[in-house]
Amino acid sequence: MSTSTARLPRVRASELVGRGWLNTGGRTVTLADLRGKVVVLDFWTFCCINCLHVLDELRDLEARFSDVLVVVGVHSPKFVHEADPVALAAAVQRYEVHHPVLDDPELVTWQAYTARAWPTLVVIDPEGYVVAQLAGEGHAHNLEALVGELVTEHEAKGTLRRGDGPVVIPEPEPGTLRFPARAIVLPDGHLLVADAGHHGLAELEADGETLVRRIGVGTRGLVDGGPDEARFAEPNGLALLPEGLRAAAGWDVLVADTANHVLRGVRLSDGTVTTVAGTGTQFLVGAPDNVLEGVETGDRRGVGYDGPAVGVRLSSPWDVVWFEPWQAFAVAMAGHHTLWAFDPVAGTVRHAAGTMTEGLLDGPAREAWFAQPSGLAVDEGGRLWVADSETSALRVVETGGTVRTLVGEGLFDFGHVDGPAAQARLQHPLGVATLPDGTVLVADTYNGAIRRYDPVTEEVSTVATGLAEPSGLVVLADDASAPQLLVVESAAHRLVRVPLPAGVGRRVDDGAHRTQRPVTVLARGQVRLDVVFTPAPGQKQDDRYGPSTRLRVSSSPAGLLLDGAGDDVPLTRVLTLDPAVGEGVLHVTAQAASCDADPAIEYPACHLASQDWGVPVRLEAGAPEVLTLPLLG
Repeated sequence: MSTSTARLPRVRASELVGRGWLNTGGRTVTLADLRGKVVVLDFWTFCCINCLHVLDELRDLEARFSDVLVVVGVHSPKFVHEADPVALAAAVQRYEVHHPVLDDPELVTWQAYTARAWPTLVVIDPEGYVVAQLAGEGHAHNLEALVGELVTEHEAKGTLRRGDGPVVIPEPEPGTLRFPARAIVLPDGHLLVADAGHHGLAELEADGETLVRRIGVGTRGLVDGGPDEARFAEPNGLALLPEGLRAAAGWDVLVADTANHVLRGVRLSDGTVTTVAGTGTQFLVGAPDNVLEGVETGDRRGVGYDGPAVGVRLSSPWDVVWFEPWQAFAVAMAGHHTLWAFDPVAGTVRHAAGTMTEGLLDGPAREAWFAQPSGLAVDEGGRLWVADSETSALRVVETGGTVRTLVGEGLFDFGHVDGPAAQARLQHPLGVATLPDGTVLVADTYNGAIRRYDPVTEEVSTVATGLAEPSGLVVLADDASAPQLLVVESAAHRLVRVPLPAGVGRRVDDGAHRTQRPVTVLARGQVRLDVVFTPAPGQKQDDRYGPSTRLRVSSSPAGLLLDGAGDDVPLTRVLTLDPAVGEGVLHVTAQAASCDADPAIEYPACHLASQDWGVPVRLEAGAPEVLTLPLLG
C-alpha cells in the first residue's frame, strides 16, 4: 500500500470533542494544550484490523519523536459494542495503546475532520494547522519524513515545544491470563492458551486455572528459542499438528502469531519455538517486496502466491486449523481478508481463498470476498467454517471449494437476532466450533454470546449470554452424547465452562443495526463517481505495463446500484442509483500504480496505492450528482 501524504492548505484544526479521555489521568486535552507539538490524530475503531496495523506503525514513530510528537487516538466506533466505554478501555489496554485516546461515540470529531474511512490519520503542525490527511495503512515512512520536516521547520521558527506529552498509562492488573484469545486441549489433557495480552502461551491444568508453565518471556517481540527466551506479539490461533507429521516437522503446535505476521511452531517436549512461516514484516497489498525475488507471486497484488513459507510476508494471521482436504493448515489471514494453506512438512504456503478485497461475496473460493476472517473450524463432512468478523457473518467453504454465507448481510449490518438464518444477525464474531450433532457454535464476541447454527433447520439460536468478549471455543469431547463447552472469555481474562442445552437454544431479538456514520446525500438516478489519484511527491502514474488503475464498485443492499457495479480500469464511473431503495452503502475499492518520476533513476521504486471506502448514502431530489474520493499515492 502507499506510503504518502498530501500537504493541505493551511486550515485551523478543529477542537477535540467527545465523551471523555483515556490515558490522560482523567484530564481533558485541548488543542491549546498541544500547541508547540506535532500532533497526529489517529481515527480508529478497535474492531478494524487496518487500525490495529496503524497502531503498530505508530509505535516506532512515537518512540523516535517522543519529546516533540503527540499521537491522539480518536476512537470512532463502528459497532454498538465499541461505543461501550468499558469495552473501549479494555481495548486500549489489550492493544497497548500508549497515547491519549478521545472517546468519540457520536462521531463529533470524526465529522469535524471529514473522515470517511477507518483508519484515517490527520497531521497538525505545532501552530495548530492541519497539514496532511491520509486514509488507510502503510504510511509509516511518509509520516516519519513529514514529522521530521515539521520538527526542523518549527524548531527554526521557534514554534516547537519539547518535553513530555499529556499521557498517563494505568498499571495493568496482575493475573494468570491477560486477554486470552484461543485454547486447545493437549494430548496429556492440559490446556494450551494463546495468552495474547501477555504475548505468550500459557499451559494450564485441565481445570483451566492452574498454571503449569509459560512459553515466551511475556514481552512483545519476535524471537525464536526456548520457553524462557522466545517472544510473541498478540498470539491468537492454536492448532495441533496431526500426530503422524510431528516428527517430520519437528514441532507439535502451530501458533498464529498475529501482530508479528508469522506462524510459529512449538515443540511441547521442551517448549522450543520456531518461526515456520512469514518474515516478520507485514504484507502490504501492492508492495514490491512482499515475496522472495524470483518466486512466482501471482498478480501484482500478490494473490496467487504458492511458494516457500518463510519467504513471503503474511498479514495478521488470526486462526489456524488442520484441514484434511488440503492436507495442510487452513490459515485465516485477517490482515488482507483471505484464507491460506500452510504445508508444515513441505514448508510452503499458498493463497487458497479470497481476493484481498474486503467485503461479503460468495462463489468460487479464489473469487469470494472475506472481511477479517478470524475463526476457523472443520466438520466431519470436510467443510471449513469461517467466522468472518467484519461482516458479522458465518461462512462455509464447501467440499467443492465454493464459499457460502449462512448468516450475515454485509460490512455495516449486525445485531443480535435469532431465528431463520437469512434474518439472523451476529456482531463481530471471532470464534467458531463444530459439534458432534452437526450444529455449529459461534463465539459472538461483541454480543457477549454463544450462538448455535443448525444446518438442517437453518435456524440460529442463543446458547449463552453475559460473557465478556468470548473469542475462542473448545468442545470437550469426553462424552460425545453430551459434549461440554469451554469458552475463552477474553475481556474477563479467563476460561469458563458453559453448559450446552440439549436441542435448540433460546431465541433472542435485541434488534438489527446498521453502522451509524455520517451519510453522504446524493442525487436520485445517475451520479458520477470520481476517484482522484494524487501520486506521491517525486512519483508519476505508471502505465508502462498497461493500465495502472482499477476501480471496483458494489453496494449494500445490492439493489441500490442499478448500473455501474463491478470491475473496470478508469477511476471515473457513472452510477445509476435506485430511488426506490433510497439509501444504503456504496463499497468502492480503487488502486493506482506509480513509480519514481526522475528518469535518471535506473531502478525506480514503484508503489500500488489501494483504498477501500464504505460510503453510506441517502438519495434525495436535487442533491449533488458527483461523489469525489481522494486516493493518495
